Order: sequence, then C-alpha cells, then structure tokens
Amino acid sequence: MQKPEDLYEVHPEIDVPIGLHLIAGLTGFSDAGGAVGQLTEYLGDVLDTTVVAEFDVDTLLDYRARRPIIYFDQDHLTDYRPATLTLSLARDELGTPFLLLTGFEPDFQWERFIAAVLQLVDRFKVASTTWVHAIPMPVPHTRPIGVTVSGNRFDLIESMSVWRPHTQVPSNVLHLLEFRLFQRGDSVTGFVLLIPHYLADTEFPAAAVLSIESLSAATGLIFPTDQLREDGREFLAKIDEQVASNHELGKLVGTLEERYDAYMEDNTPRSPLTDESGELPTADEIAAELEKFLATRRHGEDGLPGL
Repeated sequence: MQKPEDLYEVHPEIDVPIGLHLIAGLTGFSDAGGAVGQLTEYLGDVLDTTVVAEFDVDTLLDYRARRPIIYFDQDHLTDYRPATLTLSLARDELGTPFLLLTGFEPDFQWERFIAAVLQLVDRFKVASTTWVHAIPMPVPHTRPIGVTVSGNRFDLIESMSVWRPHTQVPSNVLHLLEFRLFQRGDSVTGFVLLIPHYLADTEFPAAAVLSIESLSAATGLIFPTDQLREDGREFLAKIDEQVASNHELGKLVGTLEERYDAYMEDNTPRSPLTDESGELPTADEIAAELEKFLATRRHGEDGLPGL
C-alpha cells in the first residue's frame, strides 16, 4: 500500500505556527455560482500566502477530464498553467495566520489523499477545519442566500443552517474529510451555499461574499469584501433588469419568492444574539463577551492561536 506521506512535499523552511485554523475550498465538482472558485481566487489575490505543502498533481489529476490551459501565441505556445493543489500559510486582514487548502479536487486516491491531509492536520495541530461548497437550489436571487451547515459546531448549525434535509448526496472529497474529522472528534464545519439554480452557471459575487462571511463566523478571521460586494451590487442590478424585461422569468422569480417566504416562516434560524430561551443578552453580558473576544485576539497577536 502506498504511503500517504509520499503524496505531498512539505517545505520545512516555512515556519508554521501550531494550532491554526484550516480553511479548505477545492474546485472540480459542483460549484454553483462559482462560489469556491471566486473565494479561492479572491483570497489568493488579496492575502499574503506562502505555500507550505504541495500535493503530487500527476498522481491525483485526470488530465483528460480537466485539461490544463496553455496559450497559443500566433505560431508558438506559451504561458502553460498547470493545475495545483497546495496547503498555504496565509494571514487575514488583521494579520492573523491560518492554513489554506486550495486547488483542484483529486480525481483519484481519495482515501490516501484524506490520510495525507489528516497527517498535515496532526503535524500542525490544526485547531479547526472549515470548508465551503455550493449547490443549485430553486430559490430566488431577491432573497438572502441560504446555507446548510454540517459538522460538530452545533452553535453555527443552530444559528445559520436554514435547510436540514435527510437525503443522500453525491459526495466530494471534502465531505470525506469532514466525515473523518468528525469521527476523530476534531472541530470541523462545512458550509453548503444554496444558490439560485438559474444563476448556478454564472460567477455570482454574492456567493463569494457569503462564503467569506461563513468562514469568518466559524473562525473569527477577518477578510476584505468591499470589492466583492460592489461587484455583487452591479451583478444583481443586471439580473433585475433582465427579470423586469422578461415576463416568464419574472413569473418564475415571483413563484420562487412565495415558496421561499413560506418556507422561511417556519425555518428561520435562531439569532446568535439570543440565548436558549430566545432572550437578548443584557448590556453587561455583551460587554463581558466583547472583553473576552478582545483578550483572545490579544493572545493571538502574542503568537498564540486566536479565534
């Protein structure tokens, strides 16, 4: 049997603090609204990242199914862009370090890949693992994007998950990673974004924004979103124009709105600001929680893992 550690190469010269949060987003399966693709590209553009470990692409990728891009410049080839699958050390907007697993979803050797990721989780004593995914759903773009939360962060499930089905789904490799982490008792959270089905094949900026907000809710990390939000406003304005000029499309959206509103009447998640009885906290309780949060952040700045 092939060893999991032969599937990746760690750069030992990179100093990686222990106890960091791990964020994962892999492309290749269903990525409705381009949520994961936008997220990983955006984080790669706006954050300072350093590759910590690289996975063996030739072993994990089916080149015939997902061919790399190469540029044809009149009479010669240039700018070959091979697929990558890496674990990187990154820092959020406040400089807090975390680990970022990005690239393509492996086509082969899932069990060996997961074993390799678990080795890295143990090596760096990862504090929690959070991953995102997006699927198409019959919901309108005029309502907030919903999310289904899985894993063992029951506070996030209670406060954020709007759809909790009993169903079988085709899995991706991060489902398997969550399953193995859950079995071990490690802290793990999965966010599945519910994207309007008629926008599933587009790059929907609001999907990337919600991905970032979900990651922040799970980890306390802070990411810039101004550009994505501006892109989202422009995108929605164009969609609204198309809906207004197309009677059939307008009728479809109206029907979806009615169904969405009826469903949400009975399935609105409990606000994270309320306690178990639905009561809002007092001013003193809020102040105490704020002081606790700030103290934790200060510890994180001293080199200890923060939120």
